[in-house]
Amino acid sequence: MADNPHRGSTLDSFLEEEGMLGEFQAKAIKEVIAWQLAEAMRARKLSKNRLATMMKTSRTQVNRLLDPNDGNVTIETLQRAAAIVGRRVEVQLV
Repeated sequence: MADNPHRGSTLDSFLEEEGMLGEFQAKAIKEVIAWQLAEAMRARKLSKNRLATMMKTSRTQVNRLLDPNDGNVTIETLQRAAAIVGRRVEVQLV
């Protein structure tokens, strides 16, 4: 970066400086998980109601899972939903 005077910092470094990196990363992860779950549901032709029934939960809970802006979902809930659509959840610290 120092070699090019017209090049600024990365988005990650800017967000980190502003103290917002963790929040944006969490939101991005939730968006990807919600999209992947919705795609897996489509592939298996599962409605929200059917997924809720199979998970033994409410449709409201399924809506939370599929809402990219709602980050308040437990890993256990994600695992149950993933298993029903033939997937699994992997979490790791890097």
